Amino acid sequence: MIDWTVTQKQRLKELNASSDIQDAVFSRKKERDGAFREQEKILVKAGKNRLNSLRNNSRRPALCELESELVKVLVDAGFIQVVTPIIISQNSLARMSVTEKSSLYKKVYWVSSNQCLRPMLAPNLYHLLKQLSRLWEKPIRIFEVGPCFRKDSEGSAHIREFTMLNLVELGLPEEKCPERLEELADLVMRTSGIADYSLAHEQCDVYGKTVDIVAGLEVASGVTGPHKLDTRWGIFDPWVGLGFGLERLCQVREGYANISRVGRSLNYLDGVRLNI
Repeated sequence: MIDWTVTQKQRLKELNASSDIQDAVFSRKKERDGAFREQEKILVKAGKNRLNSLRNNSRRPALCELESELVKVLVDAGFIQVVTPIIISQNSLARMSVTEKSSLYKKVYWVSSNQCLRPMLAPNLYHLLKQLSRLWEKPIRIFEVGPCFRKDSEGSAHIREFTMLNLVELGLPEEKCPERLEELADLVMRTSGIADYSLAHEQCDVYGKTVDIVAGLEVASGVTGPHKLDTRWGIFDPWVGLGFGLERLCQVREGYANISRVGRSLNYLDGVRLNI
């Protein structure tokens, strides 16, 4: 039995062939090469049809559509959308315990000696919560969708420029925080069209204990407060927070093996490899 050639495997992967197709085996080269030509023809046609649907305004890129759906459902649920700076200070990271001793510090993109591209949304949201606590009655519900940057190794589930959705609810009874975290996680996952997921307790450098949301791969982490970081920001009320990677949500929703298909790219558009 023989399988695809190296070149055929790469081409099928680029065209987003299913795992069943990529793992196929054959008894003869003639059979294999004929199957390859047929599959390539089918996959190229599917890719062109998807691109044409963009051109005809019948859809938007999957990542953009997902963002719009999540924004709408969160606004309808009483959350206020905020927009904060992409460049943040070294001091903001330090207040999140991200110092030269932490692993995350090594992944930061510095733009000056004391400013960087944000690797997370949390510092800015902490700052806003302190200000809004003076102005609004509790509970306070805010969220942000925006780019973050980390020097991660590129891989099937990692990209260096990615989109985060962070949502926070401040000022609810502490005993209700765990249940509320699960409710908000389910709201986002249902809106994303992902019913098959689980919650797992993990550890992270910044928050310590987290509740991760796993749908084949980790798509989000959640935390409840009070937390030891809170007093550095002047926060004293119980809270629930969740951070979702939108590209990972989109990757799971679309069934892609490679996250690059749904990220910011010059090689892909709406999941379609442009060298078709």
